[in-house]
Amino acid sequence: MKTKIVRIGNSQGIRIPKPLLEEAELGDEVELRLAPEGLVIERVASHRKGWSAAAAQLALDNASDEDPFVSSEFDEEWEW
Repeated sequence: MKTKIVRIGNSQGIRIPKPLLEEAELGDEVELRLAPEGLVIERVASHRKGWSAAAAQLALDNASDEDPFVSSEFDEEWEW
C-alpha cells in the first residue's frame, strides 16, 4: 500500500488507514526503528501481558495444596 508523507506541525508523518491499524494491532503507542529495508513500525511489546490471568490460574491450581512453596534450609527457625 502506498501513502504520502504529510506535514504535521514542524514534523512529518503518514496516515495509516484504520483497518490496517486494527489488523496490525498497533494500539496508541508504537516502536520505530531503522532497518536495512527502511523504517519499521512495531507494536510496543507488553512483557507482562497475561501475568494477571496466569497468577489467578496458579492460585486456583494451588488452592488445594497445603503449602504451594518449596521449603529450603532458610525455612527453619532462626536464632538472633
